[in-house]
Amino acid sequence: MLGAMARKTANDDPLAPVTVAVGQEDLLLDRAVREVVAAARAADPDTDVRDLTPDQLQPGTLAELTSPSLFAERKVVVVRGAQDLSADTVKDVKAYLGSPAEEITLVLLHAGGAKGKGLLDAARKAGAREVACPKMTKPADRLAFVRGEFRTAGRSATPEACQALCDAIGSDLRELASAVTQLVADIEGTIDEAVVGRYYTGRAEASSFTVADRAVEGRTAEALEALRWSLATGVAPVMITSVLAQGVRAIGKLSSARGGRPADLARELGMPPWKIDRVRQQMRGWTPDGVSVAMRAVAEADAGVKGGGDDPEYALEKAVVVIARAARSRGRG
Repeated sequence: MLGAMARKTANDDPLAPVTVAVGQEDLLLDRAVREVVAAARAADPDTDVRDLTPDQLQPGTLAELTSPSLFAERKVVVVRGAQDLSADTVKDVKAYLGSPAEEITLVLLHAGGAKGKGLLDAARKAGAREVACPKMTKPADRLAFVRGEFRTAGRSATPEACQALCDAIGSDLRELASAVTQLVADIEGTIDEAVVGRYYTGRAEASSFTVADRAVEGRTAEALEALRWSLATGVAPVMITSVLAQGVRAIGKLSSARGGRPADLARELGMPPWKIDRVRQQMRGWTPDGVSVAMRAVAEADAGVKGGGDDPEYALEKAVVVIARAARSRGRG
């Protein structure tokens, strides 16, 4: 199974004569190839696999690779970067699509853009099996991917754990998949946010979020400890100011929004529902004045770390203290 985001057409037999894997997400493209190869080798352990780049597939090469052999061996022919094939080679491939050879499985990897679209259209028209391998630019897509990875592994992970993993690892799908594999191998039972924190809190993004979370919760000592740890492990100060700004902005957005269900607020404010719940808990001590003071402190820290001051570390510490104090402004007012 390719995970939640690699959608397939109704013709879902990996041994279909032609598969086109469309998109620019390398991990999903590689999985699409692996799935076909695994199915072919399950049917015939001696399957011959040819993995070719566009420059290796010259006019006439496909005909050689797909011509009947004395031994009628099963073969998988993988063509990467099919959008970059020469015009003459595209003619060969289009002709082949009209009468694919038995015992041969052709896999075309295509970026899916305008370049080489004629070949992609021809493959679709010929009824090729299609696997969508889109680049996951949206956080929601990566979150769905992580959930799908846990589901595929037959394991349960809380929504907070999936989100924490995305926050910690960032946008690299291979690293996200690898992290899920690691957690599934090491942890028994449900995987929760605390487990993810133990494993990945050393990651740059994760440690920045820890600084921001503790600061907007008014926990000064813990926020400063997380800040020093982040800086000591090489997190860029500019990343920390960015995440502090996100944390304070989220408080401001939610405190000025009308009440409502998390799902409605999530749509209105452009935040995932789980974050609405978390920010609601964090905003208890805040006042509108507190938000203004905190945003000013973040702006000053941002100027400090981008060259306006001599000591970025001091600028960040000052901001964290001001934010944590602002988080308790309701109690003092």
